[in-house]
Amino acid sequence: MAAWDLTVTVEDLGPDAPPLQISVTSDLHIGGVILKLVEQTKLKKDWSDHALWWEQKQQWLLRTGWTLDKCGVHADARLIFTPQHKPLRLCLPNGATLKMRACFSSSVFRTVMGICRVLNIRHPEELSLLRPVEEKKKKKDKDSSEELYDLTDVPLTAGSVQALYNGMPAHFADSPKTEAVYKMLSVSLPSPAPEAIAKLYRPASVVDKTHIHTRWLDSSRSLMQQGIQENDRIWLRFKYYTFHDMDPKYDAVRLTQLYEQARWAILLEDIDCTEEEMMLFGALQYHIGKLSLSQDVVSTCQGMDDLESALKSLEVKMVGDGNSTDILDNMTAPVLNDYLKIFRPKRLTLKGYKQYWCNFQDTSISYYKSSEDRFGEPIQQLNLKGCEVAPDVNVAGQKFCIKLLIPAPEGMNEIYLRCENEKQYSQWMAACKLASKGLTLLDSSYQSEVKNIQTFLSMQRSNSAAPTAQTDDSINTHSLVSPRYHKKYKPKQLTPRILEAFQNVAQLSLTSAILKFLQIWQALPDFGISYFMVRFKGSRKDEVLGIANNRLIRIDLGVGDVVKTWRYNNMRQWNVNWDIKQVAIEFDGNINIAFGCVNADCKVVHEYIGGYIFLSTRSRQQSDTLNEELFHKLTGGHEAL
Repeated sequence: MAAWDLTVTVEDLGPDAPPLQISVTSDLHIGGVILKLVEQTKLKKDWSDHALWWEQKQQWLLRTGWTLDKCGVHADARLIFTPQHKPLRLCLPNGATLKMRACFSSSVFRTVMGICRVLNIRHPEELSLLRPVEEKKKKKDKDSSEELYDLTDVPLTAGSVQALYNGMPAHFADSPKTEAVYKMLSVSLPSPAPEAIAKLYRPASVVDKTHIHTRWLDSSRSLMQQGIQENDRIWLRFKYYTFHDMDPKYDAVRLTQLYEQARWAILLEDIDCTEEEMMLFGALQYHIGKLSLSQDVVSTCQGMDDLESALKSLEVKMVGDGNSTDILDNMTAPVLNDYLKIFRPKRLTLKGYKQYWCNFQDTSISYYKSSEDRFGEPIQQLNLKGCEVAPDVNVAGQKFCIKLLIPAPEGMNEIYLRCENEKQYSQWMAACKLASKGLTLLDSSYQSEVKNIQTFLSMQRSNSAAPTAQTDDSINTHSLVSPRYHKKYKPKQLTPRILEAFQNVAQLSLTSAILKFLQIWQALPDFGISYFMVRFKGSRKDEVLGIANNRLIRIDLGVGDVVKTWRYNNMRQWNVNWDIKQVAIEFDGNINIAFGCVNADCKVVHEYIGGYIFLSTRSRQQSDTLNEELFHKLTGGHEAL
């Protein structure tokens, strides 16, 4: 075969070195090309991490056994011989920037697994990488102001479970520098200054929230293929809001980073909450901040905390393993019926709440004029399966309402239930939440859900009996609440309210306080919804599609109301037409929807839906092995097949 010249740039020779010309034939394999290159450079070094990158085609030539002919490489190809692992500036959920090596040649899914292995974060499938928000450069702002934590010397290990040394992974115990990095990762950082919060980008509307999610990287392609260069800034965030098997003993970093992501979502008004909830979030942040300052990196979870977390994880694992008497009790469903006030907002009517006798059975509520009529036909039966449930509560004002959006053929019907007191509200709210997921009162989680709601309400109650420290000079209240409250209240007005809420959480340990913060965050109505701007087939206006871990939500842009929801468990199939970039989904009952994405690539939406369905297949037994092939099948699109 005729020999021809192949031009290859070798990065290690320096930026000004001319490309090397090597004489090859078309049946030479990639490994042979690399061998010739290395001989020609005359550099003595470890070349094992290097590979060939084909610039015009934007692809790696990683199969060393393939010939140039099979790869389609001809004399006009410009190849670059470069390391596969390069440094990245990784911006973590807590706002710190970490410089570390990452793999630029494998899929982003694999790259994230490698990063999480070094950082000691289990379940890397819940995280991903996204491009940062473009920051406006000010001339007087020096670029070097950010503090960089450096982990570039840490080797990328192959094992999945790290050996712990003094409570931290062995590769962090090498030097004081790496120990400091581990402390930054596993201990919550002090509250930011109010000025720092005010400077950061805050989404002003749902439309702004849709822009954030357009920036996720494609999990099935490599960093290089997506234009990411060495030393680029990139964000690491939790992408999917289903957190599997949280264990404080092993998940110090994962728990802290998740808490930080939740805290910033609340401070930057990414997620809405009531004023009472904001005061409670502020109190928990204050408490966690105080405990974190006195925290030694090694003893993060020892002694009582250890026992507590062991009991907690045991409790989680034992759910459903009740003894025989419990099983007998559970055979009969708890009865839930009482007088409640019901309000159905209709246009142009000013009718208020009206009292009815309500009976909760299976997943529906039937209501009657009075308890005497309960053996007759109900006025109406509300089937709550697949409905949206949101609290409408003001503890101080003794208002305990449940807002229900119930699916109907033409959209969603809005109904409010008003309860008399906390006890009644907790029972009905828990029942509605379970029913929306298709679960009945027989479900083992009913009692714990009631208990959770009651503790959450008791935390918001003002604790008049306890002597409150009305002032504390060390507390900077504006750094504990979102900027909306900076405008509304002066710090001296906020301090007593946050300290009052603090009385209810002051006895919690650090781990419990973080878990409590995450639990309340997860109970917010808008929790875990990622927004995308779409246009539905047959519609002439843009709308917003919310993707959550169990459902899709159609939101009207004009009023911001939920128009319709569809649950994944009713989904039959979904397809993407990659030519016209349209996603089509078929649900039970011959319901078909189709939409195109306005500002995101439809691959991002497709990956979100596939990703949530992939995460729902995880079970406790196989928690360590990840079915990567299934992930790519569900999220990869036409390239994966």
